[in-house]
Amino acid sequence: MSATVRNIAPGQAPGVSPLRLNLGCGRNIMPGWVNVDQVALPGVDLVQDLNNMTRNTIWGMAGWDARFAESSVDQFMMSHTIEHITNTLSLMQELHRVAKPDALCTIRVPYGSSDDADEDPTHVRRYFLQSWLYFSQPAYFRADYGYRGDWQPETIELIVLVSDFNGLTYDVAMNRVRMRRNVVREMIATLRAVKPIREPKRELQVQPIIKFVLLP
Repeated sequence: MSATVRNIAPGQAPGVSPLRLNLGCGRNIMPGWVNVDQVALPGVDLVQDLNNMTRNTIWGMAGWDARFAESSVDQFMMSHTIEHITNTLSLMQELHRVAKPDALCTIRVPYGSSDDADEDPTHVRRYFLQSWLYFSQPAYFRADYGYRGDWQPETIELIVLVSDFNGLTYDVAMNRVRMRRNVVREMIATLRAVKPIREPKRELQVQPIIKFVLLP
């Protein structure tokens, strides 16, 4: 049975430990997690529109504010969710607010140069290897868009077919990723919440570890 956060008074954290959020869960209900979706499907614990995460100083965000205090969440999962989000920086800033220091956020997406990234008409953005750095604060050394989250991309896993990559050196494999379409089936990024946020300085940028996962 999935963890529930219904009927919790404002200001209280859910009685779940560790507190883990499965965001945009759809029908992928994860036991032991708080399952969040904009549609009240069976097993969804909290109905929340992730495209509407801009905080309002008067009204807040209703159910979300009532349940998740600052630095209260241990872990996040977004599986084929973030590519549907228009206001991505607002979402990642709000998740950073409720994340505990060093909380992990795992994000699965179709790779930007795959047909999967373009075919679904509800996809609003494509993601590539360097996309995740823009959820960190050091990426904004050139411009300030008002974003105040800081997620350090730790690892990026590229899901590929063994027939396309077996025997290749790392450099040749990376060149294939950058130059060809439909060679990466899926990308999995693991981000870590950095608190307090770093300064927007280029020298503070840290590149993630990139791994290949070979499918038969």
